[in-house]
Amino acid sequence: MRHAPIPSSLFIENRNRLRALLPEKSLVIVNANDIPPTNADGSMIPVPNSDLFYLTGVAQEESILVICPDAHEEKHREMLFVRETNEQVTVWEGYKLTKPEAQQVSGIRRIHWLSEFPVLMRRLMCESDHVFLNSNEHARADIHVETKDARFARETMAAWPLHSYHRLARLMHELRPVKSAEEVALIKEACAITREGFDRVCKFVKPGVNETEVEAEFAHEFIRRRGRFAYNPIIASGANSNVLHYNDNCRPCKKGDLLLLDVGAAYANYNADMTRTIPVSGKFTPRQRDIYNSVLKVLRGCTDALKPGKLPKDWQKESEAMMEEELLKLKLITPKEVKEANKADPDKPALKKYFMHGVGHPLGLDVHDVATIGMPFGPGWVMTVEPGIYLPKEGFGVRLEDDILITANGNVNLMGDIPIEVKEIEALMKR
Repeated sequence: MRHAPIPSSLFIENRNRLRALLPEKSLVIVNANDIPPTNADGSMIPVPNSDLFYLTGVAQEESILVICPDAHEEKHREMLFVRETNEQVTVWEGYKLTKPEAQQVSGIRRIHWLSEFPVLMRRLMCESDHVFLNSNEHARADIHVETKDARFARETMAAWPLHSYHRLARLMHELRPVKSAEEVALIKEACAITREGFDRVCKFVKPGVNETEVEAEFAHEFIRRRGRFAYNPIIASGANSNVLHYNDNCRPCKKGDLLLLDVGAAYANYNADMTRTIPVSGKFTPRQRDIYNSVLKVLRGCTDALKPGKLPKDWQKESEAMMEEELLKLKLITPKEVKEANKADPDKPALKKYFMHGVGHPLGLDVHDVATIGMPFGPGWVMTVEPGIYLPKEGFGVRLEDDILITANGNVNLMGDIPIEVKEIEALMKR
Protein backbone atom coordinates (compact mmCIF):
# COMPACT_ATOMS: atom_id res chain seq x y z
CA MET A 1 0.00 0.00 0.00
CA ARG A 2 1.68 3.20 -1.17
CA HIS A 3 -0.44 5.63 0.82
CA ALA A 4 -0.65 6.02 4.59
CA PRO A 5 -3.33 3.93 6.36
CA ILE A 6 -6.89 5.29 6.28
CA PRO A 7 -8.98 4.88 9.45
CA SER A 8 -11.51 2.07 8.98
CA SER A 9 -14.17 4.36 10.50
CA LEU A 10 -14.51 5.99 7.06
CA PHE A 11 -15.55 2.73 5.42
CA ILE A 12 -17.72 1.61 8.35
CA GLU A 13 -19.70 4.86 8.06
CA ASN A 14 -19.99 4.48 4.28
CA ARG A 15 -21.47 1.00 4.69
CA ASN A 16 -23.88 2.29 7.35
CA ARG A 17 -25.08 4.99 4.94
CA LEU A 18 -25.69 2.35 2.27
CA ARG A 19 -27.56 0.04 4.65
CA ALA A 20 -29.95 2.87 5.51
CA LEU A 21 -31.11 2.94 1.86
CA LEU A 22 -31.80 -0.78 1.50
CA PRO A 23 -35.26 -2.37 1.64
CA GLU A 24 -35.95 -5.33 3.92
CA LYS A 25 -34.40 -8.69 2.97
CA SER A 26 -31.70 -7.16 0.75
CA LEU A 27 -28.41 -8.63 -0.38
CA VAL A 28 -25.59 -6.46 -1.76
CA ILE A 29 -22.62 -7.95 -3.62
CA VAL A 30 -19.70 -5.82 -4.86
CA ASN A 31 -16.81 -7.28 -6.84
CA ALA A 32 -13.28 -6.03 -7.46
CA ASN A 33 -12.44 -5.09 -11.05
CA ASP A 34 -10.82 -7.52 -13.45
CA ILE A 35 -7.14 -7.01 -14.22
CA PRO A 36 -7.23 -6.09 -17.94
CA PRO A 37 -4.80 -7.95 -20.25
CA THR A 38 -2.48 -6.20 -22.70
CA ASN A 39 -0.57 -8.25 -25.28
CA ALA A 40 1.21 -11.62 -25.01
CA ASP A 41 1.17 -12.48 -21.29
CA GLY A 42 1.07 -8.88 -20.11
CA SER A 43 -1.50 -7.14 -17.95
CA MET A 44 -2.28 -3.57 -16.96
CA ILE A 45 -1.77 -2.12 -13.51
CA PRO A 46 -4.92 -3.02 -11.53
CA VAL A 47 -7.46 -0.24 -11.06
CA PRO A 48 -9.51 -0.67 -7.86
CA ASN A 49 -13.28 -0.77 -8.11
CA SER A 50 -14.26 2.64 -6.74
CA ASP A 51 -17.43 1.38 -5.04
CA LEU A 52 -15.61 -1.52 -3.39
CA PHE A 53 -12.89 0.82 -2.14
CA TYR A 54 -15.51 3.34 -0.93
CA LEU A 55 -17.16 0.62 1.16
CA THR A 56 -14.10 -1.32 2.37
CA GLY A 57 -10.81 0.50 1.73
CA VAL A 58 -9.60 -2.68 0.03
CA ALA A 59 -7.93 -2.37 -3.39
CA GLN A 60 -6.77 -5.99 -3.76
CA GLU A 61 -7.85 -7.92 -6.85
CA GLU A 62 -10.63 -10.57 -6.72
CA SER A 63 -12.05 -9.23 -3.42
CA ILE A 64 -15.83 -9.43 -2.84
CA LEU A 65 -17.99 -7.52 -0.35
CA VAL A 66 -21.30 -8.99 0.84
CA ILE A 67 -23.83 -7.01 2.88
CA CYS A 68 -27.04 -8.74 4.03
CA PRO A 69 -28.49 -6.71 6.93
CA ASP A 70 -31.35 -9.14 7.66
CA ALA A 71 -29.41 -12.42 7.41
CA HIS A 72 -30.58 -15.00 9.94
CA GLU A 73 -27.03 -15.47 11.24
CA GLU A 74 -25.52 -12.23 12.50
CA LYS A 75 -22.08 -13.34 11.31
CA HIS A 76 -23.40 -13.35 7.71
CA ARG A 77 -24.66 -9.76 7.70
CA GLU A 78 -21.36 -8.25 6.61
CA MET A 79 -18.53 -10.25 5.04
CA LEU A 80 -15.43 -9.62 2.98
CA PHE A 81 -13.92 -12.33 0.79
CA VAL A 82 -10.25 -12.02 -0.16
CA ARG A 83 -7.79 -14.09 -2.13
CA GLU A 84 -5.97 -16.72 -0.08
CA THR A 85 -2.25 -16.36 -0.42
CA ASN A 86 0.47 -18.99 -0.38
CA GLU A 87 4.23 -19.24 -0.78
CA GLN A 88 4.07 -19.35 -4.60
CA VAL A 89 1.81 -16.27 -4.81
CA THR A 90 4.14 -14.40 -2.46
CA VAL A 91 7.19 -15.26 -4.58
CA TRP A 92 5.63 -14.34 -7.93
CA GLU A 93 3.16 -11.54 -7.10
CA GLY A 94 4.17 -10.23 -3.72
CA TYR A 95 2.30 -9.54 -0.54
CA LYS A 96 -1.47 -10.10 -0.14
CA LEU A 97 -3.78 -9.21 2.73
CA THR A 98 -4.07 -11.56 5.67
CA LYS A 99 -7.45 -11.94 7.35
CA PRO A 100 -6.49 -9.72 10.33
CA GLU A 101 -5.13 -7.05 7.97
CA ALA A 102 -8.29 -7.08 5.83
CA GLN A 103 -10.28 -6.73 9.03
CA GLN A 104 -8.16 -3.79 10.19
CA VAL A 105 -8.38 -1.96 6.84
CA SER A 106 -12.12 -2.41 6.30
CA GLY A 107 -13.54 -2.64 9.82
CA ILE A 108 -15.38 -5.82 8.75
CA ARG A 109 -15.20 -8.53 11.41
CA ARG A 110 -15.92 -11.53 9.21
CA ILE A 111 -13.19 -12.11 6.63
CA HIS A 112 -13.32 -15.23 4.44
CA TRP A 113 -11.21 -16.74 1.69
CA LEU A 114 -12.72 -16.63 -1.79
CA SER A 115 -13.17 -20.41 -1.81
CA GLU A 116 -15.93 -19.98 0.79
CA PHE A 117 -17.95 -17.52 -1.30
CA PRO A 118 -20.13 -19.89 -3.42
CA VAL A 119 -21.58 -21.76 -0.44
CA LEU A 120 -22.31 -18.64 1.59
CA MET A 121 -23.76 -16.84 -1.42
CA ARG A 122 -26.24 -19.69 -2.04
CA ARG A 123 -27.38 -19.52 1.55
CA LEU A 124 -27.89 -15.75 1.47
CA MET A 125 -29.68 -15.86 -1.89
CA CYS A 126 -32.17 -18.25 -0.31
CA GLU A 127 -32.77 -15.79 2.53
CA SER A 128 -33.05 -12.64 0.40
CA ASP A 129 -35.75 -11.09 -1.79
CA HIS A 130 -33.89 -8.07 -3.17
CA VAL A 131 -30.46 -8.42 -4.76
CA PHE A 132 -28.36 -5.32 -5.47
CA LEU A 133 -25.69 -5.88 -8.11
CA ASN A 134 -23.18 -3.34 -9.30
CA SER A 135 -22.40 -1.92 -12.73
CA ASN A 136 -20.31 0.91 -14.14
CA GLU A 137 -23.00 3.49 -14.87
CA HIS A 138 -21.72 6.81 -16.15
CA ALA A 139 -23.25 9.08 -18.78
CA ARG A 140 -19.88 9.44 -20.52
CA ALA A 141 -18.83 5.77 -20.34
CA ASP A 142 -18.63 3.84 -23.63
CA ILE A 143 -18.31 0.22 -22.53
CA HIS A 144 -17.40 -2.51 -25.03
CA VAL A 145 -15.56 -5.02 -22.81
CA GLU A 146 -17.58 -7.14 -20.38
CA THR A 147 -16.57 -6.28 -16.83
CA LYS A 148 -16.42 -8.50 -13.75
CA ASP A 149 -19.59 -6.83 -12.46
CA ALA A 150 -21.44 -7.43 -15.75
CA ARG A 151 -20.29 -11.05 -15.93
CA PHE A 152 -21.27 -11.69 -12.31
CA ALA A 153 -24.70 -10.10 -12.81
CA ARG A 154 -25.39 -12.20 -15.91
CA GLU A 155 -24.38 -15.43 -14.18
CA THR A 156 -26.28 -14.65 -10.98
CA MET A 157 -29.51 -13.70 -12.74
CA ALA A 158 -29.33 -16.87 -14.84
CA ALA A 159 -28.89 -19.06 -11.76
CA TRP A 160 -31.50 -17.24 -9.64
CA PRO A 161 -34.06 -15.80 -12.10
CA LEU A 162 -36.95 -15.24 -9.65
CA HIS A 163 -35.30 -12.73 -7.33
CA SER A 164 -35.98 -9.01 -7.52
CA TYR A 165 -32.79 -7.42 -8.89
CA HIS A 166 -31.76 -3.80 -8.40
CA ARG A 167 -29.01 -1.41 -9.54
CA LEU A 168 -26.56 -0.75 -6.75
CA ALA A 169 -25.12 2.09 -8.84
CA ARG A 170 -28.29 4.11 -8.30
CA LEU A 171 -27.65 4.10 -4.54
CA MET A 172 -23.90 4.66 -4.85
CA HIS A 173 -24.52 7.68 -7.09
CA GLU A 174 -26.65 9.13 -4.31
CA LEU A 175 -24.03 8.52 -1.61
CA ARG A 176 -20.66 9.19 -3.20
CA PRO A 177 -21.06 12.89 -4.24
CA VAL A 178 -21.24 13.95 -0.58
CA LYS A 179 -17.70 13.75 0.77
CA SER A 180 -16.96 13.16 4.43
CA ALA A 181 -14.28 15.13 6.26
CA GLU A 182 -11.92 12.15 5.86
CA GLU A 183 -12.49 12.05 2.10
CA VAL A 184 -11.95 15.79 1.77
CA ALA A 185 -8.65 15.41 3.63
CA LEU A 186 -7.49 12.78 1.11
CA ILE A 187 -8.48 14.99 -1.84
CA LYS A 188 -6.63 17.89 -0.20
CA GLU A 189 -3.52 15.72 0.02
CA ALA A 190 -3.85 14.91 -3.70
CA CYS A 191 -4.14 18.67 -4.34
CA ALA A 192 -1.06 19.35 -2.20
CA ILE A 193 0.97 16.82 -4.20
CA THR A 194 -0.29 18.44 -7.40
CA ARG A 195 0.82 21.84 -6.11
CA GLU A 196 4.34 20.57 -5.50
CA GLY A 197 4.49 19.14 -9.01
CA PHE A 198 3.31 22.42 -10.52
CA ASP A 199 5.88 24.40 -8.53
CA ARG A 200 8.64 22.10 -9.79
CA VAL A 201 7.46 22.39 -13.41
CA CYS A 202 7.25 26.19 -13.36
CA LYS A 203 10.89 26.36 -12.30
CA PHE A 204 11.85 23.86 -15.03
CA VAL A 205 10.00 25.07 -18.13
CA LYS A 206 11.87 27.21 -20.65
CA PRO A 207 12.12 27.34 -24.46
CA GLY A 208 13.55 24.12 -25.85
CA VAL A 209 12.31 21.65 -23.24
CA ASN A 210 10.05 18.87 -24.50
CA GLU A 211 6.51 18.18 -23.32
CA THR A 212 7.77 14.69 -22.38
CA GLU A 213 10.34 16.20 -20.03
CA VAL A 214 7.64 18.31 -18.38
CA GLU A 215 5.54 15.19 -17.81
CA ALA A 216 8.60 13.53 -16.23
CA GLU A 217 8.97 16.42 -13.75
CA PHE A 218 5.40 15.91 -12.58
CA ALA A 219 5.94 12.14 -12.34
CA HIS A 220 9.06 12.62 -10.22
CA GLU A 221 7.24 14.82 -7.71
CA PHE A 222 4.05 12.75 -7.60
CA ILE A 223 5.78 9.41 -7.05
CA ARG A 224 8.23 10.66 -4.44
CA ARG A 225 5.24 11.92 -2.43
CA ARG A 226 3.48 8.53 -2.55
CA GLY A 227 1.01 9.57 -5.23
CA ARG A 228 0.50 8.86 -8.92
CA PHE A 229 -1.11 10.50 -11.95
CA ALA A 230 -4.88 10.70 -11.49
CA TYR A 231 -5.29 10.46 -15.29
CA ASN A 232 -3.17 10.67 -18.41
CA PRO A 233 -1.61 14.14 -18.11
CA ILE A 234 -2.19 16.74 -20.81
CA ILE A 235 1.06 18.64 -21.47
CA ALA A 236 0.06 20.76 -24.45
CA SER A 237 2.24 23.53 -25.86
CA GLY A 238 1.43 25.95 -28.66
CA ALA A 239 -1.37 24.79 -30.96
CA ASN A 240 -1.69 21.54 -28.97
CA SER A 241 -3.36 23.56 -26.21
CA ASN A 242 -6.48 23.69 -28.41
CA VAL A 243 -6.84 19.89 -28.34
CA LEU A 244 -9.05 19.13 -25.34
CA HIS A 245 -7.71 15.63 -24.67
CA TYR A 246 -4.21 15.93 -26.09
CA ASN A 247 -2.06 13.05 -24.80
CA ASP A 248 0.96 12.80 -27.14
CA ASN A 249 3.10 15.01 -24.89
CA CYS A 250 6.04 14.93 -27.31
CA ARG A 251 6.40 18.41 -28.87
CA PRO A 252 9.19 20.88 -28.08
CA CYS A 253 8.08 23.95 -26.13
CA LYS A 254 8.94 27.01 -28.17
CA LYS A 255 9.63 30.61 -27.26
CA GLY A 256 6.42 32.62 -27.13
CA ASP A 257 4.20 29.53 -26.75
CA LEU A 258 1.72 28.92 -23.98
CA LEU A 259 1.88 25.55 -22.23
CA LEU A 260 -1.44 24.11 -21.03
CA LEU A 261 -1.00 21.70 -18.10
CA ASP A 262 -4.05 19.58 -17.27
CA VAL A 263 -2.56 17.36 -14.58
CA GLY A 264 -3.65 15.96 -11.25
CA ALA A 265 -2.22 13.66 -8.62
CA ALA A 266 -4.06 10.77 -6.99
CA TYR A 267 -3.49 9.86 -3.37
CA ALA A 268 -5.09 6.83 -1.70
CA ASN A 269 -7.27 6.50 -4.85
CA TYR A 270 -8.71 10.00 -4.34
CA ASN A 271 -8.02 12.43 -7.18
CA ALA A 272 -7.05 16.01 -7.82
CA ASP A 273 -7.73 17.68 -11.18
CA MET A 274 -5.81 20.87 -11.99
CA THR A 275 -5.32 22.96 -15.12
CA ARG A 276 -2.92 25.85 -15.43
CA THR A 277 -1.68 27.62 -18.57
CA ILE A 278 1.81 29.10 -18.37
CA PRO A 279 4.08 31.02 -20.78
CA VAL A 280 7.06 28.96 -21.98
CA SER A 281 9.25 32.08 -22.02
CA GLY A 282 8.18 33.06 -18.52
CA LYS A 283 6.07 36.07 -19.50
CA PHE A 284 2.65 36.39 -21.15
CA THR A 285 2.21 38.54 -24.24
CA PRO A 286 -0.47 41.26 -23.97
CA ARG A 287 -2.85 39.16 -26.09
CA GLN A 288 -2.23 36.01 -24.08
CA ARG A 289 -2.73 37.98 -20.86
CA ASP A 290 -6.08 39.35 -22.03
CA ILE A 291 -7.41 35.90 -22.91
CA TYR A 292 -6.00 34.45 -19.68
CA ASN A 293 -7.63 37.08 -17.49
CA SER A 294 -11.00 36.54 -19.17
CA VAL A 295 -10.83 32.82 -18.43
CA LEU A 296 -9.77 33.55 -14.86
CA LYS A 297 -12.71 35.92 -14.41
CA VAL A 298 -15.14 33.23 -15.59
CA LEU A 299 -13.51 30.66 -13.28
CA ARG A 300 -14.04 32.91 -10.30
CA GLY A 301 -17.59 33.74 -11.29
CA CYS A 302 -18.44 30.05 -11.74
CA THR A 303 -16.83 29.21 -8.39
CA ASP A 304 -19.01 31.79 -6.65
CA ALA A 305 -22.06 30.42 -8.48
CA LEU A 306 -21.64 26.91 -7.01
CA LYS A 307 -24.45 26.83 -4.44
CA PRO A 308 -26.22 24.04 -2.56
CA GLY A 309 -29.54 23.30 -4.23
CA LYS A 310 -28.52 24.50 -7.69
CA LEU A 311 -28.89 22.09 -10.62
CA PRO A 312 -25.74 21.35 -12.65
CA LYS A 313 -27.52 22.24 -15.90
CA ASP A 314 -28.40 25.69 -14.53
CA TRP A 315 -24.80 26.21 -13.42
CA GLN A 316 -23.61 25.34 -16.93
CA LYS A 317 -25.99 27.93 -18.41
CA GLU A 318 -24.71 30.57 -16.00
CA SER A 319 -21.12 29.75 -16.94
CA GLU A 320 -21.92 30.11 -20.62
CA ALA A 321 -23.53 33.48 -19.99
CA MET A 322 -20.36 34.62 -18.19
CA MET A 323 -18.19 33.34 -21.03
CA GLU A 324 -20.37 35.00 -23.66
CA GLU A 325 -19.88 38.34 -21.92
CA GLU A 326 -16.09 37.90 -21.95
CA LEU A 327 -15.99 36.81 -25.59
CA LEU A 328 -17.98 39.91 -26.53
CA LYS A 329 -15.49 42.12 -24.68
CA LEU A 330 -12.62 40.38 -26.46
CA LYS A 331 -14.47 40.94 -29.79
CA LEU A 332 -14.19 37.23 -30.59
CA ILE A 333 -17.95 37.24 -31.17
CA THR A 334 -20.38 40.04 -31.96
CA PRO A 335 -23.89 40.74 -30.68
CA LYS A 336 -25.17 39.97 -34.17
CA GLU A 337 -23.50 36.54 -34.16
CA VAL A 338 -24.98 35.81 -30.75
CA LYS A 339 -28.48 36.70 -31.90
CA GLU A 340 -28.24 34.78 -35.17
CA ALA A 341 -26.83 31.65 -33.52
CA ASN A 342 -29.52 31.63 -30.84
CA LYS A 343 -32.20 32.01 -33.48
CA ALA A 344 -30.81 29.21 -35.65
CA ASP A 345 -30.26 26.70 -32.82
CA PRO A 346 -30.40 27.67 -29.13
CA ASP A 347 -28.35 24.56 -28.30
CA LYS A 348 -25.45 25.87 -30.41
CA PRO A 349 -24.77 29.40 -29.18
CA ALA A 350 -21.98 31.46 -30.74
CA LEU A 351 -19.74 31.07 -27.68
CA LYS A 352 -19.40 27.31 -28.38
CA LYS A 353 -16.89 28.14 -31.10
CA TYR A 354 -14.42 29.10 -28.37
CA PHE A 355 -15.75 27.30 -25.26
CA MET A 356 -17.25 23.95 -26.24
CA HIS A 357 -17.09 21.79 -23.10
CA GLY A 358 -18.72 21.55 -19.69
CA VAL A 359 -17.57 23.93 -16.98
CA GLY A 360 -16.97 21.25 -14.36
CA HIS A 361 -17.71 17.83 -12.90
CA PRO A 362 -17.81 16.01 -9.55
CA LEU A 363 -14.44 14.82 -8.24
CA GLY A 364 -13.52 12.03 -5.85
CA LEU A 365 -12.60 8.37 -6.21
CA ASP A 366 -13.10 8.87 -9.94
CA VAL A 367 -11.82 11.95 -11.75
CA HIS A 368 -15.24 12.29 -13.35
CA ASP A 369 -16.95 11.13 -10.18
CA VAL A 370 -20.43 9.65 -10.07
CA ALA A 371 -23.64 11.46 -9.13
CA THR A 372 -27.29 10.97 -9.93
CA ILE A 373 -28.18 12.80 -13.13
CA GLY A 374 -30.25 15.88 -12.28
CA MET A 375 -29.21 15.81 -8.62
CA PRO A 376 -28.71 19.33 -7.21
CA PHE A 377 -25.41 20.35 -5.64
CA GLY A 378 -25.21 19.91 -1.90
CA PRO A 379 -22.82 20.54 0.98
CA GLY A 380 -19.91 18.12 0.78
CA TRP A 381 -19.71 17.97 -3.01
CA VAL A 382 -16.31 18.55 -4.58
CA MET A 383 -16.56 20.07 -8.05
CA THR A 384 -13.98 21.06 -10.63
CA VAL A 385 -14.37 24.47 -12.26
CA GLU A 386 -12.62 24.56 -15.65
CA PRO A 387 -13.54 27.25 -18.20
CA GLY A 388 -11.39 27.78 -21.27
CA ILE A 389 -11.01 29.79 -24.46
CA TYR A 390 -9.50 28.07 -27.51
CA LEU A 391 -8.09 29.99 -30.46
CA PRO A 392 -6.79 27.60 -33.15
CA LYS A 393 -6.22 30.45 -35.61
CA GLU A 394 -3.97 32.20 -33.08
CA GLY A 395 -2.15 29.01 -32.12
CA PHE A 396 -3.01 28.83 -28.43
CA GLY A 397 -5.71 28.04 -25.93
CA VAL A 398 -6.16 28.86 -22.25
CA ARG A 399 -7.86 26.66 -19.68
CA LEU A 400 -7.81 27.05 -15.90
CA GLU A 401 -9.15 24.61 -13.34
CA ASP A 402 -9.56 24.48 -9.57
CA ASP A 403 -11.18 21.92 -7.24
CA ILE A 404 -13.93 23.41 -5.08
CA LEU A 405 -15.58 22.04 -1.94
CA ILE A 406 -19.19 23.20 -1.59
CA THR A 407 -20.31 23.91 1.97
CA ALA A 408 -23.40 25.44 3.56
CA ASN A 409 -21.27 28.43 4.59
CA GLY A 410 -19.53 29.14 1.30
CA ASN A 411 -17.11 27.37 -1.00
CA VAL A 412 -13.56 26.27 -0.22
CA ASN A 413 -10.97 26.28 -2.99
CA LEU A 414 -8.87 23.16 -2.36
CA MET A 415 -6.31 24.57 -4.81
CA GLY A 416 -6.30 28.07 -3.39
CA ASP A 417 -2.56 27.88 -2.69
CA ILE A 418 -1.63 26.93 -6.28
CA PRO A 419 -0.56 30.10 -8.15
CA ILE A 420 -3.04 31.24 -10.80
CA GLU A 421 -2.77 35.03 -11.17
CA VAL A 422 -0.66 36.26 -14.10
CA LYS A 423 1.81 37.96 -11.74
CA GLU A 424 2.06 34.85 -9.57
CA ILE A 425 2.81 32.62 -12.55
CA GLU A 426 5.41 34.97 -13.99
CA ALA A 427 7.09 35.41 -10.59
CA LEU A 428 7.21 31.66 -10.02
CA MET A 429 8.74 31.00 -13.43
CA LYS A 430 11.27 33.79 -12.98
CA ARG A 431 12.33 32.25 -9.69
